[in-house]
Order: sequence, then C-alpha cells, then structure tokens
Amino acid sequence: MLRFCPVLLVLMLPACGASVVIQRDAQFDVTYDDTVTSDNQTIYSYNHTVSRNKTEGVRVSVELLSESAQSPVLFVVRQKQAVLSFQVPLILRGLYQRKYQYTQVGRTLCQPPTKALAETQFFYLDVSTLSSAGVHYQLRVSRVDSFTLQTDKKFSFNATPSQPQFFKYMFPDGVDTVIVKVNSQKNFPCSVMSIQDIQCPVYDLDNNVAFIGMYQTMTTTAAITVQRKDFPSNSFYVVVVVKTEDEACGGPLRFYPLLPDQLLDPGNRSKTLDVIVSPAINSEVYVMGMLFCLGIFMSFYLLTFLVACVENKRMNRKREGLLNADTSPAETGKASVSPYEYGSFADNGSTLSSEAVTDSLASTDGNCGCMDRSLESVARSRQESLSSVEEDDYDTLVDIDSDKNIVRTKKFLCVSDLARKDKRILSKKYQIYFWNIATIAVFYALPVIQLVITYQTVVNVTGNQDICYYNFLCAHPLGALSSFNNILSNLGYVLLGLLFLLIILQRDILHNRALERNESTAVECGIPKHFGLYYAMGTALMMEGLLSACYHVCPNYTNFQFDTSFMYMIAGLCMLKLYQKRHPDINASAYSAYACLAAVIFFSVLGVVFGKGNTAFWIVFSVIHILATLLLSTQLYYMGRWRLNSGILRRMLNVIYTDCIRQCSGPMYIDRMVLLVMGNIVNWSLAAYGLIKRPNDFASYLLAIAICNLLLYFTFYIIMKLRSGERIQCLALVCILFTAVVWGFALFFFLQGLSTWQKTPAESREHNRECILLSFFDDHDIWHFLSSIAMFGSFLVLLTMDDDLDTVQRDKIYVF
Repeated sequence: MLRFCPVLLVLMLPACGASVVIQRDAQFDVTYDDTVTSDNQTIYSYNHTVSRNKTEGVRVSVELLSESAQSPVLFVVRQKQAVLSFQVPLILRGLYQRKYQYTQVGRTLCQPPTKALAETQFFYLDVSTLSSAGVHYQLRVSRVDSFTLQTDKKFSFNATPSQPQFFKYMFPDGVDTVIVKVNSQKNFPCSVMSIQDIQCPVYDLDNNVAFIGMYQTMTTTAAITVQRKDFPSNSFYVVVVVKTEDEACGGPLRFYPLLPDQLLDPGNRSKTLDVIVSPAINSEVYVMGMLFCLGIFMSFYLLTFLVACVENKRMNRKREGLLNADTSPAETGKASVSPYEYGSFADNGSTLSSEAVTDSLASTDGNCGCMDRSLESVARSRQESLSSVEEDDYDTLVDIDSDKNIVRTKKFLCVSDLARKDKRILSKKYQIYFWNIATIAVFYALPVIQLVITYQTVVNVTGNQDICYYNFLCAHPLGALSSFNNILSNLGYVLLGLLFLLIILQRDILHNRALERNESTAVECGIPKHFGLYYAMGTALMMEGLLSACYHVCPNYTNFQFDTSFMYMIAGLCMLKLYQKRHPDINASAYSAYACLAAVIFFSVLGVVFGKGNTAFWIVFSVIHILATLLLSTQLYYMGRWRLNSGILRRMLNVIYTDCIRQCSGPMYIDRMVLLVMGNIVNWSLAAYGLIKRPNDFASYLLAIAICNLLLYFTFYIIMKLRSGERIQCLALVCILFTAVVWGFALFFFLQGLSTWQKTPAESREHNRECILLSFFDDHDIWHFLSSIAMFGSFLVLLTMDDDLDTVQRDKIYVF
C-alpha cells in the first residue's frame, strides 16, 4: 500500500497521512476568506490575457485575520517564467537585529514577456502552513489598470514596508533620456526609489531592493535620470519601497530590543507618494551648454587681447612723451603725503629712540625721482645686481653700511629699505613657489583622479546613488559621468588660470627686456617685480578647477577636501603676494609657506573626520588658532626682528614696563597695530564661534577664516595706499569694482545650497532644485562661473593695483 502513496497524492486523496490539496478556479477582484492548516493546502488558479502591446499589472493582497498563528502562512505565486513567494505575517529586519511583524502584505506580479500579439496565461497561488490550528486569512487578486506610467503625467499611490509598489515605463519614440521624480508631502517614513530592468522577480522589499538597478533613499524628493541605452528592452520598472526604519534618512534611532527574538510594533508607516516621468534634455542642449561655457571664458581672452593692444599703444605714446619732455615727469609722480611713524621690538627687547631712527633716514630725504638718476648709475647698479651672489650672503653684502635692525625699524620705512637683497637671487627664491606648487599639483591630482574614477565606477556598478551628493533634479549624465554639468562648469577656473599665466608671462618678458635695456624705471622705480608668486597663483587657480571637477564626479564628505585644498592655497598665496609687494626682502620662503598650508589642509581633514560634535577637537583647534594668530601678529609687527627663545618673557615684561608703566607711550607702528588688532579681533571671534557653534562643515569654516583674513588685509592695503597719496589707475579701479560685483552675485548663488553632505543623502535631496540656465546649469554651476571670474578679477587687481608707482622711486614708496 505504501508504494502507491505518490499516486494517491497526485490524485489528492488523503491517504498515507498526506495533506489535502484543494484547487480553486479563482476570479480577479474577488475577496476570498479562507482557513488553512497543516492538513490542507489551497491552490488558486487564475488566467488572464497578456498582450504584447499592452501592459497590465496584477496585484496580490493578503491579510492575516488570526491573531496568534503558531506558524506563518506561506504564499507561493507560480507564473510562466517566474515564482514569487512570501510569508504572512511578514518579518522585516532593521538595525541591531530589530524585527517588525506585518500581517497585511501586498505584492505586484511582474508580467512575463510574450511574443504573440495576445496570449492567455495561467498563474497559480499556493497557500500552505505548518500550523496545526486553522489560520484565517483574506486573499484578493486584482488588476492594476494604471500599471504603466505615462510621460509627464503625475500618478499618486500609497505604500508601506509590506506593501511596496512598482510601475512600468516605456520610452516613447524620439526620447532617449528621462528623469523619474518621486515626491511626498511627508518626510517620514523613509523610502527607497529604485529603477530596475524588466525582469522577474522584481526586488521590491526593504531587504533586497538594493540588489540590482539604481536606487536612492528619500524623504520628500528623489530623482533619477534614466537613459535608453542602459535598458535594451526600452522599458524599466520604477520601484518604491517604504523602509522599516528611518535611520537611513536621518530619522531618530529607535530603542534596542530587550530580547533577541522580540517582535516590535512597526506602527503606521503608510506613505503617499507621487511619481512623474519627464523627458530629459537632448544632445542639442548638451552642445549649447558646452558652447555657452566656452564662449563665456573665451570672451575674456578676446577682451584681454584688446586691452593689451590699447595699453601697448598708450605706453608707446607715454614713452615717446617722456623722451621728448624737457623736464622729468617723475617729479609729478612722487608721493606727497607725510609718512607714518613706525617702531620696533628689537632682538634685545629695547625700543629704539626716535632720534636714532631719524638719523638713519638722513640718506632718504632727497626729492629726486627715478628719471633723475643718470644712466651710468643705473647701469652700474644693474651690473652689481647681476654679480655672483649666494643666498647665504644676503645679510653681509647689503647690510655693511646699515644694520638690519636699524633699517627695518626706521620711522619712515620705504620699499627701498626692504628691497636691498639681490634681485636675481630673490627672483629665484620666488620662482620656487611656482615649481613647488606644480610638483604638489602633480602628486596631489594623480591619486585624486584615480580615486574619483573608482567612486564613479562603484556608483555605476552598484547603482547606489546615495554615495554621491548631486543635485539630482539637474544632473545631466554623459557617458560614465553622472553629473557632467557640474564638471563642465569648472572649465572657467582652468581657462582663466591659463589666461592669467599668459598675462604674467607677457609682463615678465617685458620687465626682463626693460632690465636688459637698463631702464631706470625697471631697476630703481616702482614695486619690485617678482612674478614667481603670480605664476603659483595662476597654477593654483587651474588646479582648483581640476580638483573641483574631480570632487563633482562624486561629491561627498570624504572627498570634499579636493574642492577646498587649493582654495586654501589661493587665499594663502594672495596674502603672501600682498605682503611681498612692500616687503620683498622678508617675505616667507616657499618651503615654510607651503608647510603652513599643508598644516591647514591637515587640520581640514581632521575636522571633517573627527570635528563633528567633538568638543575636545574644537578646544584644541581654537587654542592653536589663537596662538598662531598671536605669533603671526608678532612676526608682522616687528618685521621679523624678534626671537622666540627662553628670554621672550623677560623682553615682554621689559617692554610692558617701559612703554606702559614707566612712560605710558602708545604703539610706534600705529597703522600696523591697527591692522593686527583688527585681525586678532576677527580671528578670535571666529575661534569663539567655532568653539560655541561647532559647525559640521569644518572645511568651509576653515576656508571662511582664510577668506576673512584675506579680505581684511586687502581692505587695509587699499586704505593705506590711498592715505599714502598713491592713486589707483583706471584699469585697476575697473577690476576692483567689477570683481566686487561679481563676488556679490557669486556668493548669492553659493548660499543657495542645492545639496549638503553634512546630512544624509535623503535629506540632502530635499535641497535639490531644477536647472535655471539653458535647462543645463543649476545654481551651483553659476557659482562656478562667477567665482572663477571673480578669482581671475581678484588676481588682476593684485597685478595692476600698484601700476601707478612704476615711475616713482622706491625710497618714496612707503611700507604698510
């Protein structure tokens, strides 16, 4: 008898202790109330017509009515080319092994493909359990009439963790790229939007939605750009899943389960969402965007060429006028304002008397200009400057007649007093800035490029679009690049940086030719021309564009330093150039300057990794910030004529006693003191703000410190230049006004904040906005355009602001 048990099972006879199998012909849109036990199994048979030209979804909805089932009920849907199974109650896992139970489950069946024009297909739904007690359930299978999404038509639906939804979209003719947008009025519960190929099964649960395709977590907004070339069937599924927990979207962390197998109440996690699929831009928009970008910045090349032609004609006329003039025009270019008083803290801590300082100026009271000097003396000084000089001889050749402490503490300090070192050696010293930054750029950029290529590969392979913080509402892919527009808009930094290098090269060539002709204006007049820092600034601007483009390949908090490292470099080099203009002999060396900038970048990385909410880090950084400000202030105030050694406290007490207690005298370097006091107030305020607020974006906070100090120093320089009786020429004034206006607009677009990596990817997408320029560029792209132009303008201001001094003798140009 036992050998015939298989035959009896097939005949559905309850012999041999086997369960009874009951098969029913079921109908769509009919609710079935039934009970299942371990002794009986129910099979529901459905048939429906599948059309090749029409997509019709089928949805299975199940609700468990028995409250305390010993075992779950297993539902298995057998289709022509797919099998879908799930259990009720459905157990979904969260973090830390938290378990959530759902007694209502809804699943959509994927439609098997068919080659026939119309085909009748059967599918079977098996219901079984191992529970000996009867389990009561409700079953309903219905057609989804709105299963196919229409272009530019919004569709609303509800979803829960146990009742996900997915829909089909087919590319219409002539559309190669679309953008799928899913929106909700509620931030939570957290959701996931996924784009998957047309295949079975569809991964539509929280624990498997990330297996294939592209996906994003979302609170209120999600957007994915989809290209036809990625889907050979010219169609795809839009899958929306509500997550079991909200931590992935920045929601609150739920409590830990007291027991490992404790089931938690998921609560009400229903969410209403809207989905709309719209055509994205076509190839013509890409071409227009690239042409617009090139046109904007190539126009600066044309404008620079025209200005150079006009300036060349003006200089030729001026040179002819000088040659034909009966009197020297240098008399009229001389500064006419009385100099300001300066004092110093010498190495031994004593304050020099005003009589000693006045005596040291006896040789600089002449009123002759550069053009009064004979060509023989100019040629002689030129030959002396070209003599063989070693860098170690700085303090022996030119300091024979005047001690360095006396020169640098003169009451009326002029540029000639701080331009005493050999010109050739100084030029080589400042050229090191360029070669060093070029070396840094190569060794920095190569691993950066390799890393961002890896990032983009990971994004494309895994489909996890939470890795990168784009403005997904305006992120236009090109090839393997997910946001080509953000990369293209960085072209301005590279092109304008190259243009600035060409301008500097032209000025450098003209200056060298003037030196070869022994022109007095080049040898003895004006601010000493050293172009090494300018070359470094232009290179830094180009590298800022390259590294910003690398950052925007996949922007996130781990690589944000790529976008800011050379911003620190630019700010530091600009401050060094401002200081070098009037202090060419005592400016920092390239090695010490880049070492300080490396320390800044090091703190930037530490702040990004450890600074978020870390009180100890902020205390240490604030202390270092304040101490560095004090040390730098002392270095600038005393022109480097002080020593940090064991006697520093004794010398400080001596100065306090003699200047504050004994005679209560004011500072001897009044203007310098004003700048440094203001600088300390600003930096101490920024340090206090950081310690109190502890902003999450430490890199931007550090950059704000550098920019504030640069703006303060630049403002001080302009004010002191005007107070000294110097004037700003028309070209420099136009550059200043133009740059200020452009910076204002640039900061406006920068503060729009289209994404933020300080928050979760889902929260960042709440800030996303549509394109605002040519349907291709967003607010951040305009920031790239304007900031590159503003930086270029700032460099031109530094380059041209002292052109009015080119015919003024250096002992008539005052140091401030």
